[in-house]
Amino acid sequence: MRMKALAALALQAAVFAAVPSFCFAQSVLSKAVRTSESMEPALVFPDQLKEAQKKLDDLQAKTGRKPNIVWLIVDDMGYGDPGAFGGGEAIGAATPNMDRLALEGLKLTSTYSQTTCTPTRSAILTGRLPVRTGLTRPILAGDNITKNPWADEISLPALLGQSGYATVLSGKWHVGEDVGMRPHDIGFDEFYGFYEAEKEVSQSVDKRRYPDLVLNPERLAMLAKTGSSNQLIHGFKGGETTAVETIDSLEKMAEGDRLLKEFSVKKIADLAKGDKPFFLEHCFMKVHADNFASKEFEGKSSSKFPYKDDVVEVDAYIGQIVDALDKAGVLDNTFIFVTSDNGPQMDSWPDSGYTPFRGAKASAWEGGIRVPGIAYWRGMIKPGRQSDQLFDLMDLFNTSLHLAGAAGKIPTDRYIDGIDQTSFLVADNGLSNREKVYVWSGKDLMAMRMYELKIHVKVVETKAQWLDIDMTTVSDVGLAPWLFNLYIDPKEQYPVGHRMSAFLASMLAELKEHAATFKKYPPKDIGL
Repeated sequence: MRMKALAALALQAAVFAAVPSFCFAQSVLSKAVRTSESMEPALVFPDQLKEAQKKLDDLQAKTGRKPNIVWLIVDDMGYGDPGAFGGGEAIGAATPNMDRLALEGLKLTSTYSQTTCTPTRSAILTGRLPVRTGLTRPILAGDNITKNPWADEISLPALLGQSGYATVLSGKWHVGEDVGMRPHDIGFDEFYGFYEAEKEVSQSVDKRRYPDLVLNPERLAMLAKTGSSNQLIHGFKGGETTAVETIDSLEKMAEGDRLLKEFSVKKIADLAKGDKPFFLEHCFMKVHADNFASKEFEGKSSSKFPYKDDVVEVDAYIGQIVDALDKAGVLDNTFIFVTSDNGPQMDSWPDSGYTPFRGAKASAWEGGIRVPGIAYWRGMIKPGRQSDQLFDLMDLFNTSLHLAGAAGKIPTDRYIDGIDQTSFLVADNGLSNREKVYVWSGKDLMAMRMYELKIHVKVVETKAQWLDIDMTTVSDVGLAPWLFNLYIDPKEQYPVGHRMSAFLASMLAELKEHAATFKKYPPKDIGL
């Protein structure tokens, strides 16, 4: 009977039922400190915070300006794709540039994304879980959302802009393409890229994979009416938005990331000459399916498969962007973070990445949400560091604002799920300030990781090999939540449950506290 009660409590937490309007009922496991009811509790290490701040202050005194911030976000790259994370040449696609950054910076082996593209891309720019913003899944062709989710959100580029930063997004957006939802509408000064994912752009010209669309003029016309965009866009805040190029062939799509890289390299040179620090979010189109090798990189991987060739291409461009920062004389004053927006999309196998974990993109299993994370800052982040402590990509929101001297601009009228990880990244022996990662899929609370423990209250079940999106179900766990110890079972195959862990009830208490935040700060529904 006790186990049935525990299971019921977990499910109540998941659907926000029978929870007080707000509580501070942390479990005996928790050491995190809640400084505000609108902020996620964080672990506090005063000495490392003092050390990190001194390094930041000394650098600003030397350079006379705040640091630049550069995010390099690969699309659908698996945890095991870069060599530094177990892949690279060993699986047919060498990644020397990512490997070097990991070796000369901080390699984060427990970095967490959201389950799919749009949720992650919105979360890192708002510091908020997608269920709070309504951006719970990609906005697809034909979707009719009921409201602009960005209308009442406060984005990182908007806050950085208010703090004197130039802000640029180059590459994939995938968080809305209507007026009011574009990058240059929500805070970026400039956008150069694609509104949609690579597959959504290429599907209208790939007659071998989509013959029923490409060879059917009536269906192509239907797709055009949804507003689906196959154009490379250049837009400016408060200014003109133009189509630079129409992607009307697979050859053009194959060269998309080269164009984006060339833009970012030139933009870095221009921004470095200016009088403002800058925030550049470079979002690769690749390696999201469908992958088409560019002329320069076709066959350049040992594998020779298009996906692997594109991993080699992306890695080369990461190296070129870092070189551009160095040539512009700003590398020592630039914080760089390299990651992926979610796990590999196995539905497109073999046009997909590799993860050593269970599950893939769209699932709450580690394979769907555990991604490579590399923090690099020459002269500021001690080389050769590696940590398995928790880092959620939402933490980039709070951390970037701290680096910009704008932590005071973090909104207090809404719940912020991100945590400031500046001291973790910058202090020579920093510890993570994050205690827990909450995992949502759409509007379902699925799981939580706390330390090495992970508890599932709902699970994604795959019904056929490689169909981790198109042939799955979401199920309640039944009699008891599934509790895994990731240090002895990283593939989440054998729950330790109450029989091997004393903290099942404590983990459920943490889920209950998380659910309580939605009583005071209700989730937003935009019709997805």
